[in-house]
Amino acid sequence: MKKLMIAAVIGALSTTMLTVATDAAAQTATTTATTKPDTKAVAKRPQPKRLIKRKANPAKEAKVDPVPEGSEKWSCNEGLAFDLKGDMKRDQIVTVHWANKNYNLPREATTTGADRFHDAATGMDLVVIPSKAMLFSDKDSSRLADECKTAAMVQGAPAPTQSNAINKTN
Repeated sequence: MKKLMIAAVIGALSTTMLTVATDAAAQTATTTATTKPDTKAVAKRPQPKRLIKRKANPAKEAKVDPVPEGSEKWSCNEGLAFDLKGDMKRDQIVTVHWANKNYNLPREATTTGADRFHDAATGMDLVVIPSKAMLFSDKDSSRLADECKTAAMVQGAPAPTQSNAINKTN
């Protein structure tokens, strides 16, 4: 029984191949007779639709967070800048907009008087001292931005830190 089925399949395939080969030979003879195929007709043919959709390209569809409303711009060395939303004198969480993303950084207690906002999940670390702010990344142990100042700090005002607010009230 198996041999009979195999013979039937081989017979069907060979008949199909014979028909296809004759049609192909006939098309080859007619194409060589014409001098040049019409390129406009080839270009106007509708393209077949994809059966399998392409996967999304994360580089093309990267999420861009808007700059938080009411944030203050901090200009840094080398033309870098970030936006900060929140009051460093009293807020426990500030939002830093860096590289088209918003990072919510919770306050960390320090013994030096500097204000430190650090998020372990993203690795972002903002340290503010009276003369400047620095933005770090724990992921690759690098300083992302240095010598960051607000417009008021450029004019000579100290950074709006919690320690500066405490010193003014005493």
